[in-house]
Amino acid sequence: MAVTIQSIKALQERTGAGIMDCKKALIEANGDEEKAIDILREKGIAKAAAKAGRTAAEGVASIGLSADKKTAVIVEINCETDFVSGSPKFHEIVDSIVNRCLEKQPATLEEAVKATEDIFTDAVVAMRENFVFRRYLILKAEGEESFGKYIHAGGKIACLVELNKDMGEEISKGLAMTVASSAPEFLTIEDVPADAKERELAIAQKEVAEDPKLASKPDQVKATIAERKVASRLGDACLGSKAYALDMSGKLSVDQLCKEKGFQVLRFVRYEVGQLSK
Repeated sequence: MAVTIQSIKALQERTGAGIMDCKKALIEANGDEEKAIDILREKGIAKAAAKAGRTAAEGVASIGLSADKKTAVIVEINCETDFVSGSPKFHEIVDSIVNRCLEKQPATLEEAVKATEDIFTDAVVAMRENFVFRRYLILKAEGEESFGKYIHAGGKIACLVELNKDMGEEISKGLAMTVASSAPEFLTIEDVPADAKERELAIAQKEVAEDPKLASKPDQVKATIAERKVASRLGDACLGSKAYALDMSGKLSVDQLCKEKGFQVLRFVRYEVGQLSK
């Protein structure tokens, strides 16, 4: 694959590394962006694989719950300018789209677009700007399961959590706030895909092999150190390890909260406007 200025800039946005470092990494990786990220990480230039990139999009992410609070929908609607995304009229349009999705419960994005076509048409006429129904997800709670939601910065981030039982609005919202602020990638370490684990292990093994302080260590010790690095890094990417947002001490993790209160987080969804899907 060719290395272009666009691919260099995209890599820089994902890793925070310098332009020249990104260019060298892409050349070494024959233009493969994922391999280039690994190369930068191995060299200590990029500390983490920032999987979240950004599109050139403005808009709003929002959440709606059904009257019985057993169905939740989360959406991201894009527009062209931040002026429009911050307007009350646009937020009314997004609310209408959320309500329509709750009513129709479309099975695909194509169906969702079709079900809300009239709302988008009216919006374009009224606001003279193009809009895009970028993504959505519908979740259903069963039995005692419940939802918590939080919308940050006027809709720049929307987070939804599902719990195995109703813990009240404060805890459920606090957990959604935790998802918003800490941006976990996974619920638990068991949810990490095998290829992601293998990728982290390869990086950790190379770091250990190139560490002069570990040069005299037996291979088994090096292998153990690499495995611990992987467990630590992937554990840090999970919601359970994050500090609960409403604990002012910053010492109470989500795992500890769940254990103390006797409940489980079943899943979470975090939409950030302009964020690339993983």
